[in-house]
Amino acid sequence: MKLAPLGLAACLAAPMAMAEEVSIALDWTLNTNHIGLVVAQEKGWYADAGLEVEILPYSDSASTALLAAGAVDFAYMTALGFMSAKAGGAPITALWVTMQREAGRLVYNSDNAGITRPADLEGKTYAGFGSAWEDALISTMIENDGGTAEYDTVTLGTGAYEALASGAVDFTLEVATWEGVNSELLGRDQSHFVYNDYGVPEPQGGYIGTQTETLATAPDTVAAFMEATRKGYAWAAEHPAEAAEILIAAGDFPNGDLVRGSMRVIDEGHYLTDGTTPVGLIDPERLTTMAKFLYDSGVLRDSDGTPLAWPGDVSDWFDQTWRAD
Repeated sequence: MKLAPLGLAACLAAPMAMAEEVSIALDWTLNTNHIGLVVAQEKGWYADAGLEVEILPYSDSASTALLAAGAVDFAYMTALGFMSAKAGGAPITALWVTMQREAGRLVYNSDNAGITRPADLEGKTYAGFGSAWEDALISTMIENDGGTAEYDTVTLGTGAYEALASGAVDFTLEVATWEGVNSELLGRDQSHFVYNDYGVPEPQGGYIGTQTETLATAPDTVAAFMEATRKGYAWAAEHPAEAAEILIAAGDFPNGDLVRGSMRVIDEGHYLTDGTTPVGLIDPERLTTMAKFLYDSGVLRDSDGTPLAWPGDVSDWFDQTWRAD
């Protein structure tokens, strides 16, 4: 990755004595979900806000864990990662959500005549990633389509996509704006089911958060960082092709067409904004609905593995008072 030079550029763009150093940990390797962070960095908007921002590359330590431990100032988190950590008592608060639509979907090979609907997944083999969320999601889809949630699972991680393409497994989960685009570039003929069509609530995705204490002790820093981040994502939503080129220049991507294709899908699918919803706006109802689904499905558990009880209210899980719009 080439993120360090961007941090240096931001540092040089603002007086050293005035620049406040802040860091953000990523949830995964650099991709188009992080487009607004990189745009804000490259455009100098963090520097203009008096910040020297270090975008930390993905590591073996989850971004939520790093944030909860106070090792970073901000974290980009998956919806599941954030909600699992928050339900477990992590002292973190969401400030932002990137994707206004669910980008995940269940995918299978189009020439698999044995699959025409989720109920057909009964008895099939799933290539998974090792989380309880996957079983809750897939079981809900199968059962809401009239089937029995009995299927085999092999945990393959990112190897799931090659296994599916070769026919070694029957189905897996993918992100339409990344793995889906990659499959198209590779010429794979695949079909999919949308989670929300079969009883799974549609969440927003890609939360940015900070420690709850930071909101109280450094509200100006939070507002400065988030406003520059908002500006980055808003610009990317309005200029997807140009934003893709900025991300390609900042990262280390074997295939730039994957980034370009991803931003095209994000734009055409209205993932960042539908034109009326401001970028990054958290919907309290959708957050609550997804959190309750995860509680009710037994996905959210304590340190001993015991399913947690629904608290009745998650309104303190997020705070967007920094927003000016």
